[in-house]
Amino acid sequence: MWNDEILEEIHKYREEHAKSFNYDLHAIVEDLRRKQAARVKQIISKPLKESKKPMQST
Repeated sequence: MWNDEILEEIHKYREEHAKSFNYDLHAIVEDLRRKQAARVKQIISKPLKESKKPMQST
C-alpha cells in the first residue's frame, strides 16, 4: 500500500491534539477557534488572480 508521509504527519498531529483534550470535541473546537482568533498574520496576503482562461463545462 502507498504511504503519504505528509498525510501520516497530519494524522499524527491530529491524534495528539485530540488526545490532549481527552477526545472532547467541544474542547478541541474551542482550542482551534482560540488559536485562529490569536493569529494576526494573514495566510493569503493578496487577492487571488482571476483566470483568463474560461472554465469548461462537462
